[in-house]
Amino acid sequence: MLNKYPLWKNLLIVVVLVLSVIYAAPNLYPPDPAIQITPSRSGAELTEETLSRVHKSLDDAGIEFFGEEQNGQTALLRLRSSDAQLPAKSAVQRVIGDEFIVALNLAPTTPQWLIDLGAGPMTLGLDLSGGVHFLMEVDMDEYVTGKINNYRQELRTRLREENIKYRRVVVEDKTLRLSFDAAEVRGDARNFIAKSYREFVITDEQEGQYFDLLLTINEQQIKSFEDYALKQNLTTIRNRVNELGVAEPLVQRQGRNRIVVELPGVQDTAEAKKILGKAANLEFRLEALPGASRFQTEEYPFRADEFRSAKLEKTVITNGDSVTNAKPSFDENGMPQVNIDLDAKGGAMMTQVTAKAIQRRMAVLFVERKPKTTYELVDGVEQPKTIQITEKSIISLATIQSTLGNSFRITGLESGEASELSLLLRAGALAAPMYFVEERTVGPSLGKENIQMGVQSVVIGLGLVLLAMTVFYRVFGIVANIALLANIVVLVALMSIIGATLTLPGIAGIVLTVGMAVDANVLIFARIREEMKNGRSPQQAIHEGYDRAFLTIFDANLTTLIVAVILFAVGTGPVKGFAVTLSFGILTSMFTAIVVTRAIVNLIYGGRRVESLSIGGKV
Repeated sequence: MLNKYPLWKNLLIVVVLVLSVIYAAPNLYPPDPAIQITPSRSGAELTEETLSRVHKSLDDAGIEFFGEEQNGQTALLRLRSSDAQLPAKSAVQRVIGDEFIVALNLAPTTPQWLIDLGAGPMTLGLDLSGGVHFLMEVDMDEYVTGKINNYRQELRTRLREENIKYRRVVVEDKTLRLSFDAAEVRGDARNFIAKSYREFVITDEQEGQYFDLLLTINEQQIKSFEDYALKQNLTTIRNRVNELGVAEPLVQRQGRNRIVVELPGVQDTAEAKKILGKAANLEFRLEALPGASRFQTEEYPFRADEFRSAKLEKTVITNGDSVTNAKPSFDENGMPQVNIDLDAKGGAMMTQVTAKAIQRRMAVLFVERKPKTTYELVDGVEQPKTIQITEKSIISLATIQSTLGNSFRITGLESGEASELSLLLRAGALAAPMYFVEERTVGPSLGKENIQMGVQSVVIGLGLVLLAMTVFYRVFGIVANIALLANIVVLVALMSIIGATLTLPGIAGIVLTVGMAVDANVLIFARIREEMKNGRSPQQAIHEGYDRAFLTIFDANLTTLIVAVILFAVGTGPVKGFAVTLSFGILTSMFTAIVVTRAIVNLIYGGRRVESLSIGGKV
């Protein structure tokens, strides 16, 4: 007779399957198409009057909606079909204007008791939900060249301050060439630069009558420049994506110098590209003195409070192009502050102006060029038209305590303002230029079709496998089929728990998993048949079949898992989706094909004498 299956294994199987059913269940509740309305800036209110206008605009457009939800300053209206989302967005945006962002969204329909247990459905990728995909590349060569030009200006200033006379400081293909009249002067310059600029690799060279130093930025510093530029551009792009009002956008780094942007629900690539590439900057200005002429001053509102304003001088000390870094921290009293670094040109201007402005207040002005929607009649039909406007608002107004230079700090901030200010200082403008290297659009109808075709492929593949296993292996085939269904439930539950995104390649991974899941059982059942032919009793054949097939199954799945891990490490978005599904499918199929089927077989044949097995074939 078969050895009794340990109680702990039976309990483990029951617990895993019950939890899997619970956490896979939310995927049975498809979300409702919806529109989401949020204020475009802090301070705006979503009033009952605004919501009434929204309702009327949808009624006038003949768009059905239901299940309105309001959470703080955000409202969500569910629609009857996804085809109504774009018309609903246009109708509502026309009525409430640019003070609010109308986003396409998917409202969950998961029952509350599942939500209370932390269960939720898988997120659909762009190829299943529809939207636009951009691959943007950062021009690192131009960015590094700009940094080298900044070094050129800074070195000229520093050498003069050190009284080291030079003939010229020029840039030659990412290298700085400094020329001197004498070897002794070059030696002094070398000692100073080696001490003050450890990021340079210094080489001596003599060209004609001059004694030159060639300065090349080392790879570590270039990597640091690139990391900073990419992080700053990521922050900037994320801020700009937020203005598109996209629900669950994807903005992430890819490789050394690329950024992937995926915007579910967005169909207008021109509009998206326009916003992603828009201009934004910062200006540092002094607060106007009392009695200053109105021709020399300008008044601007505060970004955090539009009802509060301040008069500033028209003269700009320097702008955000000079900001090389900005980090939030705390002063000696534990109060929040922002540490700012400027390049040589910006630092020189800051020193020159602030030396004469002690105890005066300096403002950081956020300058933003953004699109605004207007409407005009074309052949009697009202058409939307986008124009570019420039908005300026104050994000900080602090007192100058001492002369400022390349590095200074802004204090007097409240809790949370330091992080926001440093973010805006870093993200006000792109650190390095970017260009679009790839773009594609997936329509919502195509996404829906992809889902239908993906589900159909899983159902057909699953059905054929179930039929084949039943025909060839009879009772054991039915056992394998039960384990196969359990495998799909466990796989879906696992992907839902970790928040994995389901893509079309991911569905392909599920289809592949269906085939691989029964592969282990085919090996086990073939081994059992072989043991029966060799004269083993049915009970011994089952025992030997599972034990001796395990190593073969383990080796085969391990090699496939290694390939899946490599695909995840080096692949892009769609490939990663396939690799994730395949990796989890391998793990879940190992569990169900070996542990679950063994438990069922023990339940059927254990504890009694058996003369033959219903496993198909001649044994």
